[in-house]
Amino acid sequence: MSSVSERPPEDPPAGGEPGRDAVDTVPRLRTLVPLSVQHVLIAYSGMVTVPLLIGSGLGLPGDTIAALITANLFVSGVATLLQTVGVWRIGVRLPIVMGSTFTGIGPAIIVGKDGGLPAVFGATLVAGVLTFVAAAHFSRLLRYFPPLVTGSVIAIIGFSLVPSTAALIAGPDPGAADYGLLRDLGLAGGTIVFILLLERFAPPMLSRVGVLLALVAGTLVAIPMGIADFGSVRDADLVGFVAPFEFGAPTFLLSAILPMVIVQLVNMVESAGDTLAMGQITGREVGRPEVARALRADGAATAFAGVFNSFTMVTFGENVGLVSMTKVVSRWVVAGSGVILVVLGLVPKLGAVVASLPGPVLGGVGVVMFGVVGAVGLRILAQADLTDSRNMLVVAVSFGLGFMPVGAPHLYDRFPDVAQTVLGSGIAAGGIAAFLLNLLLNETGRVSPAPKEIHE
Repeated sequence: MSSVSERPPEDPPAGGEPGRDAVDTVPRLRTLVPLSVQHVLIAYSGMVTVPLLIGSGLGLPGDTIAALITANLFVSGVATLLQTVGVWRIGVRLPIVMGSTFTGIGPAIIVGKDGGLPAVFGATLVAGVLTFVAAAHFSRLLRYFPPLVTGSVIAIIGFSLVPSTAALIAGPDPGAADYGLLRDLGLAGGTIVFILLLERFAPPMLSRVGVLLALVAGTLVAIPMGIADFGSVRDADLVGFVAPFEFGAPTFLLSAILPMVIVQLVNMVESAGDTLAMGQITGREVGRPEVARALRADGAATAFAGVFNSFTMVTFGENVGLVSMTKVVSRWVVAGSGVILVVLGLVPKLGAVVASLPGPVLGGVGVVMFGVVGAVGLRILAQADLTDSRNMLVVAVSFGLGFMPVGAPHLYDRFPDVAQTVLGSGIAAGGIAAFLLNLLLNETGRVSPAPKEIHE
């Protein structure tokens, strides 16, 4: 595949100028469109899976889930345009795709079960505003979120969500006659195996969309089995618009806002890391001002998501990897993918198709996706010095507090409502514990005159 960065300065792409930086060059349309579509394909499965799993976890009807999917695609497209094109001091103007994050699924489900979608979107709106305000300051505080903290939080988020896939696979009611049918378990297992086979034997570009292909293949198998029902697709409009506050005026509950803010702190660390990585890939100098602009775009996009019925926004690491692999560094290619996502978000019938996917297939995909999030957390944790007993304590206590609610969901029922929401989510409890314990044990000074460095 030809690279935009490989074009000689005297023959720039269409729309480019002689000597223009490769990040700012505009490829000819016949090149830009397929490259933009490729970015959409890489990110698409994640963008539709997040609202799909949140809607399924909340037990929402298919038409509501379809509306969440189309809203999420629309908001992701706007966020991508904001990050790549930029407005004022918002947006880093690098080839970065934005979308909803898996780290927000758990808190969104927990908050939604307690306060409904208005509480979820109200918390998202507040988290976005706080991110925007704190962007410049947070770029100076990254040292307080080392791999020890961020790795612990991301691992807890991923692994604590894996058990929730059981309801998708086996059914929500353990007492029902059709609970845990071998048919459903087999379909979920087959979906997982299909993803693994693609990863092992398929060409790299095909394996990168393995989740999307698994959703399609699993659904095709489920149709003759009588598991899939696409009746709602017929009733969905072909073209529509995403209305602000479609599910009612947002409600602002402290018990809902706190977990979402914790998720957003993790997202800010992730976005900062992806922005620094993209700077290295493109050869652009990225420092605190650039990180601050990227985080402002995160905040503005997340606040926009709260208004337009979507979820917390973050940079997509998968697309950072795609830029690294293809060496196509034009930000206008990614801006083109943002336009495509906006268009997809205006097609409600597409959202209805995705919302009708069978539960066992979604559950199988969820096992993989949530497990990958947990594995990413472990990979980040590996950058910390786990031979240090203090670091081990941080991991041990934060994991313990994070996973206790998974095994004992009613452990904190006697606590006040605010404490129940924070501690009961596990993610919030584990995240707070990791941050505070790292401050206590590692940031307040050690007794030894030559403390061992955790990071290079």
